[in-house]
Amino acid sequence: MSGVKTLSEFIYERQEDFPFATGDLSNLLNDIVIASKIVNREVNKAGLADILGATNQENIQGETQQKLDVLADEQFIAALKNGGEVCAIASEENDDYVAFNDQKSMAGKYVVAFDPLDGSSNIDVNVSIGTIFSIYRRLSEAGKQAEEKDFLQKGERQIAAGYVIYGSSTMLVYTTGRGVNGFTLDPSIGEFCLSHPDLKIPKNGKIYSMNEGNMAYCSESIQQYITYCKEVDKETKRPYSARYIGSMVADFHRNMIKGGIFIYPETSKAPNGKLRLLYECNPMAFLMEQAGGLASTGDKRIMEVEPTELHQRVPTILGSKNMVNKLLSFY
Repeated sequence: MSGVKTLSEFIYERQEDFPFATGDLSNLLNDIVIASKIVNREVNKAGLADILGATNQENIQGETQQKLDVLADEQFIAALKNGGEVCAIASEENDDYVAFNDQKSMAGKYVVAFDPLDGSSNIDVNVSIGTIFSIYRRLSEAGKQAEEKDFLQKGERQIAAGYVIYGSSTMLVYTTGRGVNGFTLDPSIGEFCLSHPDLKIPKNGKIYSMNEGNMAYCSESIQQYITYCKEVDKETKRPYSARYIGSMVADFHRNMIKGGIFIYPETSKAPNGKLRLLYECNPMAFLMEQAGGLASTGDKRIMEVEPTELHQRVPTILGSKNMVNKLLSFY
């Protein structure tokens, strides 16, 4: 174990970066760690327990909820409520935000928006899935119940963001605005250990990630860029490789490590795109920019978008700086 640094040690070492937080942010991040370990345990035994498959309910997006979606949502809500640092949460699985009404929570300084289990349609075929989270300082008065305005903040105002990927190994990757660091769960000791310090996405990549089944519904700009990706050009090392898992966390994580671009644009069927600004796009944009990449709607920086509703959708382009800039040149 010589030289191994656990996530808990890393968080507390960095506590001095936030003198205003008085330890609350560190405790909040540890609450997320605890919930992610519980979800990881359930994901790993999903095929053995009766937690695979769909429920008979839909979330506000009209998507059929998977059993593990609901379980993960409940675990994160419970952990965040019990910690007391959070006054409210907003989740993909809930129609409205959930304001905690106990005295300790109402004094909390933060709100958390999260997607408890991204890529959940892949659960029953054993494809990597993940959790995405975004943390903001509350705007409403401490000591009272949280309000919707606490969540309707631009991504630029995030205090921290990250994701957990449940794959061949389980990793937690997060940022507090001072770079990106990745931690791998060591199941033998039950701790996340620093494995990917100061993550940086390469400026160039050879991978593009997009559901090309939607190509007929995409704008001419997107179609031209995908054609560009497939052209043969030795100087720019094209054609690029198409890699699309259908789990945002998994596609994002691969591109973060190897270099690439993730595209979920507006289409004639979904003119605002499909991915949700608050608990998918903003946290991933924060991570991408902190790792040296770019995050755009095609029209502006994702983190500059003014939220108007909890489940707002935006077109999404995330990835290596030169690849994103090339795509934007087609607009």
